[in-house]
Amino acid sequence: MSDNILLNAFNLPPEAAIEYLRKKGYEVSWDWQDLWQAAQARAFTVAKAMRQDILIDIRDMVQKALNEGITFQQFQKELVPLLKAKGWWGKMLAGDVPGFDPATGGDPDKLVQLGSPWRLKTIYRTNLQVAYMAGREQGMEEVAKARPYWQYIAVLDSRTRPAHRAMHGKIFRWNDPFWDKFYPPNDWGCRCRVRSLSEREMERDGLEPEYSTGKISTKEIVADKKTGELSTISTYRDPATGDRLTTGPGWDYNPGRASWSKAS
Repeated sequence: MSDNILLNAFNLPPEAAIEYLRKKGYEVSWDWQDLWQAAQARAFTVAKAMRQDILIDIRDMVQKALNEGITFQQFQKELVPLLKAKGWWGKMLAGDVPGFDPATGGDPDKLVQLGSPWRLKTIYRTNLQVAYMAGREQGMEEVAKARPYWQYIAVLDSRTRPAHRAMHGKIFRWNDPFWDKFYPPNDWGCRCRVRSLSEREMERDGLEPEYSTGKISTKEIVADKKTGELSTISTYRDPATGDRLTTGPGWDYNPGRASWSKAS
């Protein structure tokens, strides 16, 4: 999915995505795993952005990307000078990171990566995609009475993860526990989405929903072998094939529901 069409990728009016990001607070964190999923849904965070002014600069540019539909190239052009001016760029010892706190940042002599083109691209794509999918989820819940069935849709190409490919086409009711864990995105760079279906469409196409009750398990795993950081994954046991379909570490939550439920 090219960056210049990312904002229009899901055919979603941008207002819900903009609102999702706008109402987030700020939370500094050393590693992205430091914030539990519900907290990530309600607070904007970037790993190792330990000063709030730096976090605000990044957040403001992500908000601008949503509000104005700017491309990654524009995002990078405007943000890089701000980050370099505040010393949040390149590799450095952890103890030299602006705002470093030894109580939360670990070994001050460890070499860490701050801003880079790759990191900015990850920040841009991940935050926009999560915001859009959270907004889409809210819109789908609002029409769930008329369109109560949700179908998982994957992009079926060479980049698609096997678990996401296996989930393609699966249908569950909107309030099935499956969507609490598997509403996309389900990993870094996930391009999956969900579409809603009415009773009439289900009957017309001869479709039947699945039910995930008793088929989902969650466990902690080591997400980073270098640091030993732990995270969670959820697994759905497909009764038809016996396959165990998993989320990426830390992605087994529904950011839209976590955010909207807190707001209500």
